[in-house]
Amino acid sequence: MKVISIRFRGEKRLKAISREFSREAKLRLKWFDYYEAHQRNARLTCRHFGISPQTFYRWKNRYDPRRLSSLEERSHRPKRIRVPTWIPAQAGAVLELREQYPRWGKDKLSVLLHEQGLVMSASMVGRILRQLKQRGVLKEPLPNCVSARKRQFKRPYATRKPKEYQAKEMGDIVQVDTLDLRPLPGVILKHFTAHDVVSKWNVMEVRRSASATTASEFLDTLGSRMPFPIKAIQVDGGSEFQALFEAECQRRGIRLFVLPPRSPKLNGGVERAHRTHTEEFYEITDSDYDLEAISSELLKWEGVYNTIRPHQALGYLTPKKFLERRQVSLIT
Repeated sequence: MKVISIRFRGEKRLKAISREFSREAKLRLKWFDYYEAHQRNARLTCRHFGISPQTFYRWKNRYDPRRLSSLEERSHRPKRIRVPTWIPAQAGAVLELREQYPRWGKDKLSVLLHEQGLVMSASMVGRILRQLKQRGVLKEPLPNCVSARKRQFKRPYATRKPKEYQAKEMGDIVQVDTLDLRPLPGVILKHFTAHDVVSKWNVMEVRRSASATTASEFLDTLGSRMPFPIKAIQVDGGSEFQALFEAECQRRGIRLFVLPPRSPKLNGGVERAHRTHTEEFYEITDSDYDLEAISSELLKWEGVYNTIRPHQALGYLTPKKFLERRQVSLIT
């Protein structure tokens, strides 16, 4: 009479399935071979292999000795998959807007689509964008890295903003800062931005240098393109905001607040605006960076930023619509 031990049968069976099943499945098979060899003692098996009883019984209920594939992990894919509910016209509208404004997300695009009569939630716009990217229809533009770290300047004596002074109306505080642009070897430009902290209205200009003279000339640009009077300007301690610039602010009756050292977060509005202008304009603009040409393109972007681009901080209104609603509320 020929006797074959259970252990031998288990080892032989493991060798037979070594190439067909995963390592996890072979380990689970060892559980049940051990379980059968030790008088079906589940607690002993759990202690031997260091698994919980819940895990053991879950796989025991699933295990079929005649079908060892039952020891493999099952797919966790849902039985019912959400089917897209949008139509091709909606996907085409999303694609057209995203190609026109490559750095705008689902929230801003949904606002613009609503204005066009296409009522689509932000989540639906996001799903459409993801599907367009997966299909290769929507391709992100390659960024042109143009910004560089600013040099650190010593801060002269200047007036700090009093704690009790708060911006409540347009023009109460306009943050002004410069951005260093190095788009091409040997090409250095200075981008000036003025950012109103209440309405988020921006005025921008590009110069070949950032000096006290060009900064004071930027005040003329502010006066002509800001749709409201400026009461106070807040700047960092850069040399371009000293000397002639301070004198010009005093002559115009504009209060000048200078930040304490190493505190760019206090000018967070204009710093965030610089990131937006870099990502949504400079990095996707094809230009040879001739001063006249880039200035013309920047002026167009300023119009888009103030009149078309929805701003999350304004409840997805544009600065222009925010001003119009504020004026209506003041009249009524």
